[in-house]
Amino acid sequence: MTRFFAVTTALAAALLCTACISISPEVKNPASQAAELARMGEQAVKTCGEGKVKEVSTKSFSCQ
Repeated sequence: MTRFFAVTTALAAALLCTACISISPEVKNPASQAAELARMGEQAVKTCGEGKVKEVSTKSFSCQ
């Protein structure tokens, strides 16, 4: 009975892991990511000021 439980648990874990992978957001092409990063960088400089941008990503930025 414990072997059945172990196999069932392993199978359930494997199914849950594959579900996470299939639900993940689509991967954008590098050119699109570069354009988004450049746009966000420009917005960060406008908002924070020249030389005061701490970090920029495709979705957000932070000021020093």
